Amino acid sequence: MAKESQDNSSLFEQLGGMQAVEAAVDVFYAYVSNDERISYFFRWVDMEKQSNKMKFFLAYALGSPINYSGKSLKDSHARLVKMGLTDKHFDAVVENLVLTLRELGIAENLIAQVGKIAEGTREDILR
Repeated sequence: MAKESQDNSSLFEQLGGMQAVEAAVDVFYAYVSNDERISYFFRWVDMEKQSNKMKFFLAYALGSPINYSGKSLKDSHARLVKMGLTDKHFDAVVENLVLTLRELGIAENLIAQVGKIAEGTREDILR
């Protein structure tokens, strides 16, 4: 993943494109699966399938030219909300995302941009 970038390319490109997104999602789910605050939400999830969905969604959300046509955030998380997904769980997910990006050497200004995008999904997922 890119460490620093001052150009006008998309955040997706600044982070390193699809290869970087794929690496980040793999590291992210390793963190999530070891986080007792949220790992139980994924207990019966096919993680390979989930990881592939997340890679395409994240690439789309970061500004790639990929056309994402999956379920809405609300619909795809409705089962989790019924299981008790709350703001504290959302915060844990974002924390794991930040840890992932830091582990991969991403610049703080880019991490902040990714965090802002993630935060922008809170209402769609939880409400």
